[in-house]
Amino acid sequence: MPSQCKQCNKCFSRAERLRRHERVHTGEKPYECKHCGKCFGHAESLKRHERVHTGEKPYKCEHCGNRFGRAGNLRTHERVHTGEKPYECTQCGKCFSHAESLRRHERVHTGEKPYECKQCDKCFSRAESLRIHERVHTGEKPYECKQCDKCFRHARTLRRHKRVHTGEKPYGCKQCGKRFCRAGTLRTHERVHTGERPYECKQCGKCFSQAGHLSKHKKAHTREKPCKSTQTTMWKGF
Repeated sequence: MPSQCKQCNKCFSRAERLRRHERVHTGEKPYECKHCGKCFGHAESLKRHERVHTGEKPYKCEHCGNRFGRAGNLRTHERVHTGEKPYECTQCGKCFSHAESLRRHERVHTGEKPYECKQCDKCFSRAESLRIHERVHTGEKPYECKQCDKCFRHARTLRRHKRVHTGEKPYGCKQCGKRFCRAGTLRTHERVHTGERPYECKQCGKCFSQAGHLSKHKKAHTREKPCKSTQTTMWKGF
């Protein structure tokens, strides 16, 4: 005979399942971890938690042999091999393998930036972006070059710097084959072939392919020029 919960009217086929369910409403947590004292409402939840302390990982990936403490974590991991992406963005249709990845992506559409810097109040959509930004204030530079001991705030900056030592130039021009160590330098070079000049002088409308060229050009407008009336007066004096 089915048993019904008096709190939410949910029905269960067995009385034991009803008793377990009622802990959701009562808050009762009779199962305590002997390692840290944390309590749980179900024995199965306690067993899963204890793997944090014991290091037990009973769930093995058949593709790569990686092991996990939870069946759910294994299922999520297997999407790396299967390519399954069950979480779809309703705004643009982009799909993701993890629910958390979808939530982070949705902030692109909503503009939500829940992570705020306590130093300057600048906000970020991702916790990792905030952690990286905070290094501006702390001066932390955790990425060190083993060749010259120079340190950097970002891993990508260190990767770019290493090319100074290795001579690696991974970015090649499709027009002439010339190679560059930075993607930005390649984009600037390609303007030689395309003729693109995105930097315009607001004073005279002249355009340039590089920002540095525009900066040099601007000095021509700001440079002091002798006044015509002064020149005329000087000539009259002779």
